[in-house]
Amino acid sequence: MRGATYGEVFAVKEFRVLFAGFVLLIGGDVIKMLALSVLVYARTGSAGLSAAAYMAGWLPYLAGGLFLLALADRVPARALMVAGELVVAVTCLLLAYAGLPVWGMLALVLATGVLSPVFLAARSAVLPEVLDGDAYVLGRSVLSVASAGAQIVGLAAGGGFLAVAGPSGALAVTAVLSLVGTVVLRFGLPYRAARGVTGRGRAEHGAAGREAAGRGGAGRGGAGRGAVRETLRVNRRLLADRGVRGLLLAGWLPCACLAGAEAMVVPYLGGQGQAGVVLAAAAGGMAAGQFAVGRFVAPPGRERLSLPLAVLLGVPWLGYAATPGLGWAAVLAAIGAAGLAYQLGLQRRFVDAVPEEVRGQAFGLQSAGLMTGQAVGAALVGALGEMVAPGQAIALAGAAGIVVALALARVLRPDRREART
Repeated sequence: MRGATYGEVFAVKEFRVLFAGFVLLIGGDVIKMLALSVLVYARTGSAGLSAAAYMAGWLPYLAGGLFLLALADRVPARALMVAGELVVAVTCLLLAYAGLPVWGMLALVLATGVLSPVFLAARSAVLPEVLDGDAYVLGRSVLSVASAGAQIVGLAAGGGFLAVAGPSGALAVTAVLSLVGTVVLRFGLPYRAARGVTGRGRAEHGAAGREAAGRGGAGRGGAGRGAVRETLRVNRRLLADRGVRGLLLAGWLPCACLAGAEAMVVPYLGGQGQAGVVLAAAAGGMAAGQFAVGRFVAPPGRERLSLPLAVLLGVPWLGYAATPGLGWAAVLAAIGAAGLAYQLGLQRRFVDAVPEEVRGQAFGLQSAGLMTGQAVGAALVGALGEMVAPGQAIALAGAAGIVVALALARVLRPDRREART
């Protein structure tokens, strides 16, 4: 397989549009959750409710991932992406200016967040239609680097907006960013028929679509089923496939251990300002790893590096058992997060493993499981932190990450014949 370049990736107009929309989405989401957390704390004075508000956007991923993902293949992707931006804009304006009680704000975020995995699945499933082969893998690398950068910038900008305009003003900024994203996506992307359509729409997908229709795929069956029933059916189908299931677990479990380690950084350092330095270093390490592996390693090499990089994801956190100071803690976090580049070696294999007619739901299941796994990992290591010192809990999370990576070695290490293609 010939290696693509970042220049070739950005030469594709549709990718540039997706990239711009993604940066606006991530940056706005960081500002939104930060502003909501501050707003709830200002109203209640409760640190627990403030933390719950910050995590509220992630919690509905499990429900949306279990019951609604079929919509990602039954509705045109551009329409879903635009709808997602409009939902965020309206939600932020209601949070800022509707005068909702705290329980009402949290309920609104939870209710609208149920559709988030569907909107995200639509974005993810479009990418392999826009970029082929190794260009797709590099495209995912670019989006991961952009995500890290947008999170850092979003946190910094969010703090500035909060200082100048307060929580309501910061939420209004997020609404504006979402409206800008709506315009960018609506007029920058061409119309693409849903993968789960029937008849003439299905025929547009060519031989693959006809084969799927002959098998009684999601398009034909979904026409007579509700979204919930179809989502459950396809989720069972994907998880029953040994190859798909292995790739999903390889994407979920190491990241859950990483999330657990990062969740203990604040109690380890005993101050949110210092913790921010370490978490920013981790984001920078993630971006550097994704860029370096995507830019300088050939496609077969990326797949061979998946196992050692997944192990690397856990190793540096063992150093927290020695209670390093702020500087070394940041260095260890950056090195560990660089191991997230292991996922680049799984991207092409995952696209090849899932049936095209349910690609949107497959990406949605991948994202929903990732979000849920991170929340579970953080909760488990947080509970562990109640019994042992924070540094020891972080080290144990790193050790768990190493064990998980080695247990998944058969999945993370590609077949030799496959790696040479």
